[in-house]
Amino acid sequence: MWWKRKRGLPDFCGDLGQGVLDRDERASEAAFRGIVGSIEKAGPDQLTEGARRLRPALEQVSIGNGGQLAQVAAGLVEAGADPFVLLDVLVERVTDGLEHGVRFPALAEKDGGEFEAPASQAEADALIDRVARVAAQAGIDRAEGIRITEAYFTVEEWIPGLLLPAQQKPVRQAFPQRERLAAAADAMSEHTDAAPWLYGLLRVLDDEPFLVLHRPSGRGYRLTVSGVGDNFQLHTLLAATLVGDPARGLVDGVRPEPAWIAAATDGPEMMPPGGVRGQFELFDAHGDRVWGEGRPADIPVLDGHRVVVLDKPSYERVWNTGRVYPLMHPEVTLDRVLPDAEAAAWLERVSGRETPEAP
Repeated sequence: MWWKRKRGLPDFCGDLGQGVLDRDERASEAAFRGIVGSIEKAGPDQLTEGARRLRPALEQVSIGNGGQLAQVAAGLVEAGADPFVLLDVLVERVTDGLEHGVRFPALAEKDGGEFEAPASQAEADALIDRVARVAAQAGIDRAEGIRITEAYFTVEEWIPGLLLPAQQKPVRQAFPQRERLAAAADAMSEHTDAAPWLYGLLRVLDDEPFLVLHRPSGRGYRLTVSGVGDNFQLHTLLAATLVGDPARGLVDGVRPEPAWIAAATDGPEMMPPGGVRGQFELFDAHGDRVWGEGRPADIPVLDGHRVVVLDKPSYERVWNTGRVYPLMHPEVTLDRVLPDAEAAAWLERVSGRETPEAP
């Protein structure tokens, strides 16, 4: 009737959650269409209320049937919903799913190791029967065998619900069960494509003190680093921060091109034409090379700082991507230029440069 309140995004989210719980495909499809049609016009309050309406279903649905709900949750956060409304439940469901899913390959090995993802309900039923038989031989009951199987094939659909919020610094700083989830994501990394990306985000450092020494000039710097996804990105941002006027205590050299800095921070083009070129060779305090494919968290700590030694490059290094997480905003802040004597004392403590490798 004309006097009835117009239905909005939160209503559609509530309908979707109930439709999924009821396994009502028609109701779920109608609710999903409503969400798609209204999400772009919704403000932060509506988006957040929509996320809140999804919560009961996300808590109750089996992991095998909840992938669409998790993906809608990710879409709401991307559009502007408060990421904390669903964070704890998504962390619990994804962690549990990863921990169950990683048990599947061992069961599969007991029955020949070849299990394909089911493409129909009949195939799913046949798969469950196979796993249940193998699980029984391993002392695992049928219900647990089903959970293990569902998790292995469907936890991938849930992970995007965490990939988006984890690119926000306040979320990372308050992330529940971080160590448990990181261990589960690491264990499952060879079995699902999204798990390594989640593991990488869980290892991102925030407000981390760094001590950077430039061996050729003998200068040293204290910095604070947040939100850097890999050491290629760290390399670019260190150069952008430290290369400048030597009269101001900075490193003499050629600054990274603006396109490289944009690709490493928040520019729309993450892969600048021609790639990104390195200005230094990076080592840790023990003289081991800091590989670009690694992460800042891999760099050892010495006296409360992660120490990076910048040296002259032994050959030209070029990489394609400025940053690995498109929505994560990095921060590299120069806190202090060390006095010459302090920098010299640090350089005496760190190991010398390793023998350069051939390109």
